[in-house]
Amino acid sequence: MLKKYLSLLAISTFLIWPMAASAAGDSQVTEFWQTLQGGLLYDNWAKVLFKKGPSETHPSYPAGGKQKGAGTWRCKECHGWDYRGVDGAYSSGSHYSGVKGIRNRVGGTVSDIEKIIRDKTHGYTRDMIPDEAVEYLALFVSRGQVDMPQYIDYATKTARGDANRGARFYQAICSVCHGFDGKQINFKTPEKPEFIGTVAQENPQETMHKARNGQPGVPMVALGVLDIQDIVDIIAYAQTLPAK
Repeated sequence: MLKKYLSLLAISTFLIWPMAASAAGDSQVTEFWQTLQGGLLYDNWAKVLFKKGPSETHPSYPAGGKQKGAGTWRCKECHGWDYRGVDGAYSSGSHYSGVKGIRNRVGGTVSDIEKIIRDKTHGYTRDMIPDEAVEYLALFVSRGQVDMPQYIDYATKTARGDANRGARFYQAICSVCHGFDGKQINFKTPEKPEFIGTVAQENPQETMHKARNGQPGVPMVALGVLDIQDIVDIIAYAQTLPAK
């Protein structure tokens, strides 16, 4: 059961909400929560499920793609943080693959999307992703996507939000972990640091996805419970924080 994996995650990262959800029983677990879990799985299913995952390049990853190895098994690697694939932010650059997006699956039937995840092209077996997790992932594809260009100017990578309003949310919620200046957590190395301000400025689509759904494998609150514009305002403020 997926909740067993999520309960282990709760223990390892000192989170209590997945454990509480498991203890409460299936009848009290909301579809909203399941959809957020799907967003985590879309990001990095192996980390969420405590699996090593394949190390070789995905057999369906296009020969013209820019990536190799384990990362090509992540949904986001082909379909993008904005879910638009070749028609979105991954239309060029180091993550270009030429694969189409999943925007056409918004509102789709969950069972149909589950079949696509299991098909020969995607190749996700039950040993990799159990059925319950596939259901959550399909829920995310159907009901958890965001129309990113509506909230982010792709030409300038600027969030279409109110930074002053976003400061209130950031300082009340995000700063607990990231710090008021956004430099409390360094995602990379002392020599080449990466902070929340760095990611917000360079990849607002990734920031949007992670702000809404959380970060696989670490105790990060999923802000998807907020209105989408609240999150856009938070990103607008995060873009004012130091990148170095």
